[in-house]
Amino acid sequence: MREPHIDYAEVFRALPGMVALLTPDLVYVDANDDFLRLAGRSRDQLLNRYIFDVFPENPNEPAAAGMRETRESMLRAVATGERDTMALLRYDIEDPQLPGSWQEHYWSPVNAPVLGPDGEVVLIVHRVEEVTELIRARGGPGGDTRAQVLEAELYTRARELQEVNERLRTAHAHEREVALALQAAMLPPPGPTGQHDAAVRYRPAIGALNVCGDWYDLVGLPGEGLAVAVGDVVGHGLAAACAMGQLRSALSGATRVSGGPAEALEALDLYARSVEGAESTTVVTTFIDWDSHTITYSCAGHPPPALVHPDGTVTFLDQATDPPLAARPTHAARPQARTSFVEDSTLVLYTDGLVERRTEGIDTGLERLADSLAHHRKQDPETLADALLADLLPLTGNTDDTALIVLRL
Repeated sequence: MREPHIDYAEVFRALPGMVALLTPDLVYVDANDDFLRLAGRSRDQLLNRYIFDVFPENPNEPAAAGMRETRESMLRAVATGERDTMALLRYDIEDPQLPGSWQEHYWSPVNAPVLGPDGEVVLIVHRVEEVTELIRARGGPGGDTRAQVLEAELYTRARELQEVNERLRTAHAHEREVALALQAAMLPPPGPTGQHDAAVRYRPAIGALNVCGDWYDLVGLPGEGLAVAVGDVVGHGLAAACAMGQLRSALSGATRVSGGPAEALEALDLYARSVEGAESTTVVTTFIDWDSHTITYSCAGHPPPALVHPDGTVTFLDQATDPPLAARPTHAARPQARTSFVEDSTLVLYTDGLVERRTEGIDTGLERLADSLAHHRKQDPETLADALLADLLPLTGNTDDTALIVLRL
């Protein structure tokens, strides 16, 4: 059965209620029929014109803030990429037939961004409900007084809501600055890796404060070796990030003095038992010996690293897997395994946000990762890391944190 052809331009024009489309510079590019009718403007009077040239603020109302609040709401939608709902707003409109004559109007606006393929805002959907008649409503003896009281109460509450929203946005912006500084301190760019190119990526879950319990680390070893690790603390947000910071630092220190990855994880397991929120943390660490072309690894409940060979074959390093940190009732020795590699192979470590989905088994995610790695294996680590995120993270936004390391061997 053939799907019906839908003319979305006609659908837009027929939408009930006032809807207009503007550029990020607040220039009209379209408006539906209800918007034109209720705003008292023709399409030619709107298109390709700046919104406040079409609808200037009433100069007879010096205390009005309709223009400022509308502009700030639209620019917030552009800056954040998120919908911005405004409080009830008074914004008078000049009669196009009688210049200098202003008509009182009350509006309830919402501004929603439309994102392009690159994630940037390309349009603003400006939807407005006019509630002027509701505000003006009168009824029966004494109705005028009751309606005026209701109108004043409604308008006052709306202005209070707008002020609360402004304070919340300011507080959220401050929290985000703190989160970004915390992330930069805990997850810095990789240090020198000699002639071996490396790329790291970090993506918090949607709705997180840009910090999470996932981490990555690259540590130089005696004799020019390199240790590469990723870990995942249960949970999201600042609490998980604080536990993550302690575990990352502890593993970095243990790696420098241990005889191998299993010994480093054994020390980390002991430490995790004293850190609040560290229980059931998963982590994998690999020790790379450039001289012998070998990788020694140990895994504590974590998805296995992927070794991509130059011919496109992908091997998952899953021969030394043990329970997560502090998951056993008593401390125990951990296993480790060793594998060889050839020059120009690629080692990829990642957290479960890259491969796990609630509606499918882990093997499906690992197969998807292997296919993507084989397809993009000839890319440099930076390009490969971006390709993996594009191929594997959900289009609607990741619901789990993701950390990733790509190292060319």
